Amino acid sequence: MKKMGVFAAVFAAALLWAWAASAEMYVEGYIGPTWSSDIGQAFTVNDVLIQPNNLQVLNHHLQYGGKTDVTVLGGLKLGTWFVKEGFLGYSGYPDWTKYLGFYTDFSFQRLYVRNQRLSGTQTNINQSAGNHYTPGSTDQNTEIGNIQADGDVITWAFMFAGRYGFFPDSEVPFGRLQPYVAVGPAVMWSTLKPKLNTDQVWTTNPSGLPGTQLSGNNATATTVALAVEGGVRYMALKNVSFDLSFKYRYAQPSYHFNGIDFSAVVPTYVSQPASYKLNPVYQLFSFQAGVAYHF
Repeated sequence: MKKMGVFAAVFAAALLWAWAASAEMYVEGYIGPTWSSDIGQAFTVNDVLIQPNNLQVLNHHLQYGGKTDVTVLGGLKLGTWFVKEGFLGYSGYPDWTKYLGFYTDFSFQRLYVRNQRLSGTQTNINQSAGNHYTPGSTDQNTEIGNIQADGDVITWAFMFAGRYGFFPDSEVPFGRLQPYVAVGPAVMWSTLKPKLNTDQVWTTNPSGLPGTQLSGNNATATTVALAVEGGVRYMALKNVSFDLSFKYRYAQPSYHFNGIDFSAVVPTYVSQPASYKLNPVYQLFSFQAGVAYHF
């Protein structure tokens, strides 16, 4: 429902802008492959383990590489160049402003963190004297396991652009071939749903005992991001162009997860609530091809 509201707001803004402006405006749809740098990190899962006559606080200090899969990015641009014919009814722009412009860029992609190795340590802090434990004593085991995740990334960017024209003619006086660069702030809405499993291992127990087993619900984040783009546009007709471009987006969302640790495979254990936080660094890259109509 929230995503539908965002799409509706963007569509309404596009209609309003199209109605208000007519000076070298354009609307463009695009699609292309997208990928991310590794988003792995170190993090801690906190939970409580209840055994008969004993209570332990568990801290799982884990880390993973965070390799992701290539997915597909699709989106919509709505922009204008500041030409002397006027934007929003203003006709006083100097001639040099035709090299400058602005566009808003709305995109969507899926994000898949591939199944990969997870490793770290588990520290047990004993809270009671049951099972021959001393309250306050600690012990530590090595943990190994795996993690995977999937989610969505929606980005709404506000881009300030510069361009140059080559091969002008009577139909396109600025030039049919128009390389451009753009940079601007963005708002990123994202979701992430991880699944992780670990086993405790030590010298006398190389096969391991169940450690953390969590399948969290979707966590969402709204983050300010940086967007950069470079590309080249070719004006095939006076009102139709083709665009090839490269995007880069940077953001650091924060996700908070709460779930039940299902490490109760051992019959004497009781599953307990667990919580952890992920702060991945998103560096998203994409190539895309687009087609635009110019008003």
